Amino acid sequence: QVQLVESGGGLVQPGGSLRLSCAASGTIFNTYATGWYRQAPGKQRELVATMARGGSTIYADSVKGRFTISRDNAKNTVYLQMNSLKLEDTAVYYCAAVQSFGVVPPTRGYRYWGQGTQVTVSS
Repeated sequence: QVQLVESGGGLVQPGGSLRLSCAASGTIFNTYATGWYRQAPGKQRELVATMARGGSTIYADSVKGRFTISRDNAKNTVYLQMNSLKLEDTAVYYCAAVQSFGVVPPTRGYRYWGQGTQVTVSS
């Protein structure tokens, strides 16, 4: 059973930065694609960033140039570095994973999910 636990959310002012972490257990992490999604109040969950096991990435247009997804397979952890945060980045952020050997990062079909961590951008 794969378990994902996010951390690092919180309250930050516009223009600030946060780094989210997602620790995985119960699997060999380097065979998995990993991603970050978010859900704002009253909105559908949306893809923020996704990374194939080989390291290729895809970002939502709204976060390109500001957010960076990365992973440390030795620590079974995936990160989301968020810079230049905006009010509209406020949401619950979810880590996701799926076993995948593809070169292209998946944009759907994630099987395992964390419980979410709240990010609030406010002045």
